[in-house]
Amino acid sequence: MTQRTDVVVIGGGQAGLAAGYHLRRLGIEFVILDAQAAPGGAWQHAWDSLRLFSPAAYSSLPGRLMPVQPGEVYPDAQHVVSYLADYEKRYELPLQRGVWVDAVHRDDAFLRVQTDCGDWQARAVISATGTWTRPFVPAVSGRRDYTGRQLHTVQYRNPEDFAGQRVIVVGGGNSGAQIAADLAGTADLTWVTQRPPRYLPDEIDGRALFDAATARRQALDAGRTDTGGVASLGDIVAVPPVRAARDAGLLTARSMFSRLTEDGVVWADGTSAQADAIIWCTGFRPDLAHFASLRLRGTRGHIATIGTRAIDEPRLHLLGYGDWTGPASATLIGVGRPAREAAREIAELLRP
Repeated sequence: MTQRTDVVVIGGGQAGLAAGYHLRRLGIEFVILDAQAAPGGAWQHAWDSLRLFSPAAYSSLPGRLMPVQPGEVYPDAQHVVSYLADYEKRYELPLQRGVWVDAVHRDDAFLRVQTDCGDWQARAVISATGTWTRPFVPAVSGRRDYTGRQLHTVQYRNPEDFAGQRVIVVGGGNSGAQIAADLAGTADLTWVTQRPPRYLPDEIDGRALFDAATARRQALDAGRTDTGGVASLGDIVAVPPVRAARDAGLLTARSMFSRLTEDGVVWADGTSAQADAIIWCTGFRPDLAHFASLRLRGTRGHIATIGTRAIDEPRLHLLGYGDWTGPASATLIGVGRPAREAAREIAELLRP
């Protein structure tokens, strides 16, 4: 059976909920299809010690401030999950859970969204699937020869799983620094980064990151010199656990190794280290496989956009994948503005 609506939103995490909020305010008929069985998006799968970069008031979706978590300046992931669950109930957003979107096709005046629970015809589609389901691991020589445990950020939960083990954490971004700090003192830790770690000044949190990303987008849109955005400030937000481990001398990074062996890694100078486990904190790629039939993706895997709107398919908007779909749009505080702009553009598209 094929159902019909004005807009299908694919993904019920923070970006999908922000889109739903603005679509509802504009009186547009829509449905949110979410593959997850429960609210919370990727936050429900985060490691135990994960904390936001900003206080609750600066980590909110449009329309509703995140409440303060008692005893915490920077809320944990479970607090975010509870907030998102409350948010969708508060605004009575029409979510259908456990629905997997297989593909999106052009269908004359509509886009046809093919799912494992039947098809939808929509006059516009917002894709808000994020990146968590597409972890990236670099093609390092010998990776298949290594016989120890390998996992990505998405599989890491807590340091107790690695107590007393020799663990190599790969990655100089926020997840690499936070997981390395989490393991310091529990595991025999080696932290490996592509370049020396670049910490942002200790007083900077998510508010400043959002401002930097917004200023960069405004400069680029106005034809001015690229400010560099967040990357100009550094790679790692010094949240309290990272700051404590760094100041205690527990976060000394080594350069990237050149290859893996059966039981560890080898650097270019011939030095080696054995490892019981390697945790790849090496980022993600956008989850856009459902658009394969539309043939929109470029050489870097991105879909070319103006704002959130796909250049070669104006009925499609992409939300929450990073700065290329809106400044800081992969963050709670940053997704509201591009969600509003996407909803307004869709309202114009749907206007008789």
